Amino acid sequence: MADLSAATQSPSVSSTSSGAEPSAPGGAGSPGACPALGTKSCGSSCAVHDLIFWRDVKKTGFVFGTTLIVLLSLAAFSVISVVSYLILALLSVTISFRVYRSVIQAVQKSEEGHPFKSYLDVDITLSSEAFHNYVNAAMAHANRALKLVIRLFLVEDLVDSLKLAVFMWLMTYVGAVFNGITLLILAELLIFSVPIVYEKYKTQIDHYVGIVRDQTKSIVEKIQAKLPGIAKKKAE
Repeated sequence: MADLSAATQSPSVSSTSSGAEPSAPGGAGSPGACPALGTKSCGSSCAVHDLIFWRDVKKTGFVFGTTLIVLLSLAAFSVISVVSYLILALLSVTISFRVYRSVIQAVQKSEEGHPFKSYLDVDITLSSEAFHNYVNAAMAHANRALKLVIRLFLVEDLVDSLKLAVFMWLMTYVGAVFNGITLLILAELLIFSVPIVYEKYKTQIDHYVGIVRDQTKSIVEKIQAKLPGIAKKKAE
């Protein structure tokens, strides 16, 4: 009886042990997975990750090229002119295609209907529930930002307020050299270049970043030790 019970239990034990580490396609170890999400389902965050890491070269190239052209146009022309030209370009494409399809249908005597009918029938209405969800998410971010602003300007933490002051002082020099559009162009170039470079040279970059982080941490600790009231607050 003991041998029989052991024999009946062994398959379940072996199946449990074999299923303890299932291979999950698309997990954190797979090349196409989103590292920020791991085994979770990829949503908008994973789509942005794939975009800036050039997973689809055509899609990323289109987005990068289009936004760069728009920003360069804004740097040379006014916002009203750029928006007007973009709308005119889009209307030129859609109207030309509409007229072309109408002529083809008249010549071939076909009744295919409107060429954009499938897009016109798409339901793009925003439900009240989705609208409230977006508003609630925006309010949460706004309240968090407002609390951070109050904490920094009313000097809840002296070191954090000093960091903001130094950063704003540096930004005065940046603003004297660059305008807002130029900064946006530089930001886009960095967004579409730094992640892919970091992915290729991750080990070397992490090494030097760790050195800089350690040096910065030691300097901040020395400053905090010399500032009045900070050492006492940390001790408590």
